[in-house]
Order: sequence, then C-alpha cells, then structure tokens
Amino acid sequence: MKKILITGGAGYIGSHTAVQLVQSGYEPIIIDDLSNSEEKVLGRLKEILGKEISFYKGDCGDRQLLEQIAKEHELSGVIHFAAFKAVGESTKLPLKYYRNNVGSLVTLLQFMQDHHIKDLVFSSSCTVYGQPDKLPVTEATPRQDAESPYGNTKKICEDILIDFIKSKSGLRVISLRYFNPVGAHPSGKIGELPIGVPANLVPFVTQAAAGIREKLTVFGADYDTADGSCIRDYIHVMDLADAHLKAFEYLSKQEDNFYDVFNVGTGNGNTVLEVIKAFEKVNGIKVNYEIGPRRPGDIVKIWADTSKINEKLKWQPSYSLEDSMRDSWNWQRQLSN
Repeated sequence: MKKILITGGAGYIGSHTAVQLVQSGYEPIIIDDLSNSEEKVLGRLKEILGKEISFYKGDCGDRQLLEQIAKEHELSGVIHFAAFKAVGESTKLPLKYYRNNVGSLVTLLQFMQDHHIKDLVFSSSCTVYGQPDKLPVTEATPRQDAESPYGNTKKICEDILIDFIKSKSGLRVISLRYFNPVGAHPSGKIGELPIGVPANLVPFVTQAAAGIREKLTVFGADYDTADGSCIRDYIHVMDLADAHLKAFEYLSKQEDNFYDVFNVGTGNGNTVLEVIKAFEKVNGIKVNYEIGPRRPGDIVKIWADTSKINEKLKWQPSYSLEDSMRDSWNWQRQLSN
C-alpha cells in the first residue's frame, strides 16, 4: 500500500482527499499545524473510514519533523496543500505568506530530493490568471500580475517547481489550479471549517441561513454579467479530491523530471446570486442577503476550460452546483447541532 504524505491534510481539501486516497487503496500520512483546521477532523475521518489515519502535528517547513516522518514511513509521494490562503490577510501580512507558502515548498522539495521521493501534486490556484482577457481560461492563458501576496505566492511556487524540474531534480510534479471549491463530504462529517469570519461565499451563505450571521452581503450587482453579480467556477470538494487522486496516478506513469499543470473546475461559471438561489431551492430555506458596494480587487468573471484534465487525466466532475449546496447545508446543520 503506497503511503502519501498530505501536508495540510486536516484542512478542507486535504481531509476530503485523504478519504479518496484511503478508499482507493492508498495510506495517507497527514502533517498539519492546525493553524487553519481543528484536530477533531481526524476523529471525523475515522468515523467515515472506520480506521485512524497517521497524523503529525507540526509545520511541513520543519525539516526535523519531515525527517521523523521519513524514518517511520516509506513515502511514495506528497500532496502539498499546506499554505496560508486568506487574500485580505496576505495584503496586510505579506512576509507571513511568503515565509510560509514559499519557504515550506522549498524545504519540502529539498527533503523529497534527498529521500528520492519522486511524485508531488501541488495546490495552485486560478488566482494566477488574474482577470483574464479571454474566457474560459485554458492552462495556456497568460498568468497576470497577482492581485494579492497570496496569489503571488502561488505564482512564485509554480516558477520554483518549473526551475526545480529543469535542474534535473528527478521529481515528477503536477500543479492543479483550483477554481472555487465548495460542498462537503456527503456524510456531513467533514466540510469547510472557516475560523473566524469566512473568506469564501458558501460558508457565509450557510452561516446566514443558520442565523449565525445576520445577513450575507453580495459585493456588487452592477457588473457586466447576467444578473450583475460576479461569476466563478464552483467545484465540489469531492470532485477536487478525485482530481488529486487522478493526478497522482498519472504522475506514476511519467518519466523523471516531468512537470505539467491542470485547471480543476467544472467548465461552467455561476454568478453569486445564482449560487444563493440554488442553495435556497435545494434546501427550501431563504437566505437573508443584501446588495453592497463592489469589493476592491474582485475579479468580475472567471471559469475554466477543463478539456485538458478531462482528456489527459480522464477526470470529469460528477457533482452539480445543487449537490454542492445540499452537502454544504447538511455539513452546516451538523456543525450547529
């Protein structure tokens, strides 16, 4: 059974990917400093899977801890989720983001090379595209100047990976550029767990519906879109987890010093108001929302061209926006109990 190190594995996307890996015959080893997640997620994973997952509390930039893990487990690869990801916070604390997001990748790559661990799937982001000139965006769409230090760390990390592969490091790497992950595990046992005020739309929707937030503000309804609100490509977290599994399996068939990048989205764009309406329809509950002013730095519209990942990785999304909204509400209700 191949062992895969998941950095940030107690987080939103990492925990769902751990489930997919176990159910596909892999053994995930989680390292997480719990700065943006909670230890109880591990208990929830055990409930879903009927077994415990090996867990190390700490920073994946801690070489000593990585050495301890390598001593105790023969690792076949790494899926690297661990990163700070709040766009707003990154503009106020840029050095925190560069130190963590870029620094930990450098440490991890050196560790992998020293231990001959070849395969890495890296969490990138559609933020590297900025506001694209043409839609949908393909992997060949030029990367724009980042809107935030967070976005810039993803761009820099992609460049580091390209340079590392060019240096004949022996690794095989895929960067997955995520669009907007939403939803939760269908069991309702794990899902997005924002600490403090949510930075993403759907947790705000579910918290407003649950009465935790008084109301939801839609930032701008006068954009050049069908209903005036911004458009994003919302992908169910279980589909995103499946893309990591497919990427890892694809890597194992490649030559050394391989690098490629894939968009992971649905290929469809939905407006913010469409997401709210889908939530209300599927769950039979009204969301208290108001239209507010535009938010500085918001991209108007973006969605993915997914033909490359569909063709090369044989990956297709299988969950709809309605599925995502139902699973998100199911998760929120379990949290509120």
